[in-house]
Amino acid sequence: MSKNKETLEALSKEYRDTIPADLRKTNTFDWYLQQLYDEPKIARNAHQRVADMFDYYGKTYDEEAGVVEYELASEDPLNDGENTFYGRVIHEAIHEFVNKVKSGARGLGPEKRIKLLLGPVGSGKSDFDRQVRRYFEDYTSRDEGRMYTFRWTNLCDVIHDQDPADDVVRSPMNQDPLVLLPQAQRDKVIEDINAALDAPYTIRNEQSLDPASEFYMDRLLAEYDDDLQSVLENHVEIVRFVADENQRRGIETFEPKDKKNQDETELTGDVNYSKIAIYGESDPRAFDYSGAFCNANRGIFSGEELLKLQREFLYDFLHASQEQTIKPKNNPRIDIDQVIVGRTNMPEYRDKKGDEKMEAFNDRTKRIDFPYVLQYEAEAQIYQKMLRNADLPDIQVEPHTLEMAGLFGVLTRIEEPDNESIDLVQKAKAYNGEIDEADDVDVKKLREEAEKMADIGEGMDGVSPRFIGDEIAEAIMDSMHRSRDFLSPLTTFNHLEGNLENHGSIDEESFSKYYRFLELVREEYKERAIEDVRHALAYDMDEIQRQGEKYMDHVMAYIDDATVEDELTGREQEPDEQFLRSVEEKLNLPEDRKDDFRQEVSNWVSRRAREGDTFNPQDNDRLRRALERKLWEDKKHNINFSALVSSSEMDDEERNQWIDALIEQGYSEEGAKEVLEFAGAEVAKSEMEE
Repeated sequence: MSKNKETLEALSKEYRDTIPADLRKTNTFDWYLQQLYDEPKIARNAHQRVADMFDYYGKTYDEEAGVVEYELASEDPLNDGENTFYGRVIHEAIHEFVNKVKSGARGLGPEKRIKLLLGPVGSGKSDFDRQVRRYFEDYTSRDEGRMYTFRWTNLCDVIHDQDPADDVVRSPMNQDPLVLLPQAQRDKVIEDINAALDAPYTIRNEQSLDPASEFYMDRLLAEYDDDLQSVLENHVEIVRFVADENQRRGIETFEPKDKKNQDETELTGDVNYSKIAIYGESDPRAFDYSGAFCNANRGIFSGEELLKLQREFLYDFLHASQEQTIKPKNNPRIDIDQVIVGRTNMPEYRDKKGDEKMEAFNDRTKRIDFPYVLQYEAEAQIYQKMLRNADLPDIQVEPHTLEMAGLFGVLTRIEEPDNESIDLVQKAKAYNGEIDEADDVDVKKLREEAEKMADIGEGMDGVSPRFIGDEIAEAIMDSMHRSRDFLSPLTTFNHLEGNLENHGSIDEESFSKYYRFLELVREEYKERAIEDVRHALAYDMDEIQRQGEKYMDHVMAYIDDATVEDELTGREQEPDEQFLRSVEEKLNLPEDRKDDFRQEVSNWVSRRAREGDTFNPQDNDRLRRALERKLWEDKKHNINFSALVSSSEMDDEERNQWIDALIEQGYSEEGAKEVLEFAGAEVAKSEMEE
């Protein structure tokens, strides 16, 4: 138990340090004007503030992919990486989303569109939307993201029918204090602050006061004989505005309820019945600005399962997006300023896509595809994050377990290649970046072909990471129940296979295809398991170094049309072509590609020599693999593979050495025994077949 104990004083101080220093303070309108001249960005609109938020937390540019990775998604700095996003396609989607927000910040059009996140279940669109909202809360609490609104004060001193409970009234729409200035005077201020603004956009504000504030302004101006200064000095206080989803300020999440009883007042607000007796039904003070669009003003509106709404209910989104206004019942239009984000799954999108009556809505929508991850190692990181964020039992996840589960997921999502020279597993490996320079695989072309074949886009169908994550969790608990302190790929495969038909989101037509994919993954794992055992049984660093040096001596002689000294006789001889090919064939290099490979490794050695590095075949992945496989071929005939399956048929000391070698590769002791027996049985079977 830790000896350090928190005290209430320390906890209180830590909490206070997280609160903006001016959160409880009130300021004058003149103070606010001076703030704008010092820092014009305070007056940003919602798109501009959200765009700057993404840049604030950091970004990196992947030049090869042409994608900006934003660290609020790729690193999650606020939560120590707990909610990171993985996979090229996801960061492409996030990059596209931010580009639309940034275009909207410049007034190029997307500010008048709904950003519709489209994807299958479990693709990460909801998690990303939630991440954006959490970071917007944090950003607006910082000095760099600060914004202000206003409240009316001392109203009962002037407006005699004002309810005493309403003597102080906060701006119902949390509007920027700039809207208190008439447009002509406001434009002068905006022109001045834009001259000092260091940003790729300009400040704009042509909004009208909300109806209640307009009412107060008119009555107060009448009282003060149109002396705006007196009104603002005597009856307006400027307050800090921090977005808070729980308090429904600056962020609002709208979720469809009963499909048959949807009410537009959920979006636009409704009459405040408790005030009707005081003010009368038509009085703007008797309106309750509690609609979702009202609450989201100055920030983010998030619509969950947007296309599940009735068509008529979506009409409010047309004005909210295009005209940036809402029209409550029996009230004038109200200006709004917010980033409108919608989310929907594939069935609803397909249903609405061909509906001609949805043309106006679709025209005001910018679709951003959130497909499943298509790189199996990135998919494995999703499962790793799941385990990292959980109270994981004392169990070791064996090598290849998560990667092979990820490979299965990817196989269900990618389109079958329209090319006989590459199969589905090879395509998945190509997407994963496993392409040798000599391989004739054009990933860009594969992606383009897949987009043409796919219904909406590649990765928009297939098995959800949730299903695979659930089965990994079940496999872990099953291993614990059986007193196994390790999770192996074999156990995971069994759970995936056994529960495919029990998962409600997988249609029956896909069962046979997915079972076939599982067999492909099993075959891939078999090769990797054998490779690990091969490494353990035959690995000899000194021998690999010696063979590597011999190979390079003969390659250099081959390229230079020279001779090499024979190791035994000391005589000069021609390069040993048979030896060279015995290495290269381990990489399945055909005869007509050998010169390319030899030149490749020669250039690599020369480059390292110029940099002052000594030759080490371990540093060249392709050469290392070729040499390891050759060493395996040289030694495997002296290994009794049948004996690997049973510890009783093998010398304990020799077996323990092999287990230790596998443990060095990341296996647990029991996991090493399992993979040794599994690979031994597979190799013994293939040896018998040969």
